[in-house]
Amino acid sequence: MLSHLSFGVSDLAKTAAFYDASMEALGYARVFSGRECVGYGRPGTDADRLLLILQPGTVRPPGPGFHLAFIAPSREAVDRFHAAALQCGGVDLGSPGLRPHYGADYYAAFVLDPDGYKLEAKYPPQPGEG
Repeated sequence: MLSHLSFGVSDLAKTAAFYDASMEALGYARVFSGRECVGYGRPGTDADRLLLILQPGTVRPPGPGFHLAFIAPSREAVDRFHAAALQCGGVDLGSPGLRPHYGADYYAAFVLDPDGYKLEAKYPPQPGEG
């Protein structure tokens, strides 16, 4: 349904380092770099799915209820995502683990990125995801 998402960020270098590490942990890569933006997607493509754009002034993430969930290829990838995110300036919002209220085998972790965007890595993909 969606082609891509764009986020405004306050410090492109810091935020790109965060996404370089956390997206790599999930098997994604930086597929585009510009002076004021970077894009992430599947390695070996030039089709970004997440675009970070340097914004002047204060960045204001969407409010409560908004978050972006990334599909992980395994539980171990969720663990690596969480560790990489925390190591690169992310804030823990939920350690890796089962979330039975979402499904019997739903495994996820939650973090805030350096600008305050709420992110989730989840496994396994649901039918139709990916």
